Amino acid sequence: MPSKRKAKVLVFPCGSEIGLELFRSLARDTHIELYGASSTPSNHGKYLYRNYTDGLPYITAPGCIEALNTLIRRHEIDCLFPAMDSVALELARHQEQLACRVIGSPLETCRICCSKRATYETLSDVMRVPVLYRSLDRVSRWPIFLKPDCGYGSRGTRVAGSSQEAQFFLDREEGLLAMEYLPGREYTVDCFTDRRRNVVFVGARERLRIQNGISVHSRPVEGAVFRELAGIINARLLLRGVWFFQLKESDDGTLTLLEVAPRVAGTMALHRNLGVNLALLSVFDAMDMEVCVQTNDFRIEIDRALTARFCTDLSYNHVYIDLDDCLLCDGLIDVQAVAFLYQCVNRGITIHLLTRHNGLVDETLGRARLRDLFDDVIHLQSDERKSDSIHHTDAIFIDDSFRERKDVHERKGIPVFAPDAIECLMV
Repeated sequence: MPSKRKAKVLVFPCGSEIGLELFRSLARDTHIELYGASSTPSNHGKYLYRNYTDGLPYITAPGCIEALNTLIRRHEIDCLFPAMDSVALELARHQEQLACRVIGSPLETCRICCSKRATYETLSDVMRVPVLYRSLDRVSRWPIFLKPDCGYGSRGTRVAGSSQEAQFFLDREEGLLAMEYLPGREYTVDCFTDRRRNVVFVGARERLRIQNGISVHSRPVEGAVFRELAGIINARLLLRGVWFFQLKESDDGTLTLLEVAPRVAGTMALHRNLGVNLALLSVFDAMDMEVCVQTNDFRIEIDRALTARFCTDLSYNHVYIDLDDCLLCDGLIDVQAVAFLYQCVNRGITIHLLTRHNGLVDETLGRARLRDLFDDVIHLQSDERKSDSIHHTDAIFIDDSFRERKDVHERKGIPVFAPDAIECLMV
């Protein structure tokens, strides 16, 4: 990495599922200063990326490259990381006009991979690809699968059980491919190819549950066949950095290619948590650094679900928080509550512990290893009101008791929160 400063990496569009995984992969690395940009103001990236810009033209709209270059020059961006298939294609097409390098594979590879038909034509002589039907009269076995030639995330896909049903969909959507239906298990194989065209990493995972085309439940699988197929694809396509391919078993169990994508996959987080950060490796490789991988061998599965981030207009310099059934529940530490308090430490916010704890507070905090977290500890008697001990108007109050929250809110007029609402305070 550059010795004088961190490498500045811009992710676009940062609010896509790929952009969110890129944030998780790169935001904590000490070598990187991360930036995010989007064309739409409503996206999850704006809640994550500290250095964030929206309102850029869509990638195919006039002026997008000029707008990106303005952003790149303003922030002295070193690398641009595309976070969508169509964006990867367009950025590769305009690499010569861009003011920084684009992380990813070259234009011809992106062009082939953006078309399922072109992908199958390129690889059909070296590996099993789905049978494509040029006409429904040639279908010998139903159901068949319909999918867009250019698409991702299972958008526009259909299973048709008859000629009439298939024709119904084909008449209403251009660019659909009619292909054999593959009923077996499905796999994604995450890969990394360095600048010398060496396949440095191959990691297969089974797609156990899929929602909107995203593998939300996945686990690693072993097999020399996955590395063999990765080598075949790598020899035929000019790939660089992170990429993946998807396979599905046919009726007889033969692994059949579904697609190749020269980009990050959202569920690559599985291998990242085994020690192989494919996005970070791609940044290093794009800057012509030598890379290697070290993988842990413990058992791991990933299951993904929606997470929430919040944006509020709250402003406060003091936090008053309860101890029992709030910071400590059944003798266990509320991890989110403590994370919030350390967030307050980072922001210079004063933390007041306000409790009627039945016992020695200092000993309890010592056992929980929380003793040094508070600026002051207010230990009340059972008949004292907590609201009487709150002396700041630029404050918030956190307590599990509705009665306490109601009293503080009515008497002090400050925002009050139950432990389950601490999530809206996290930034």
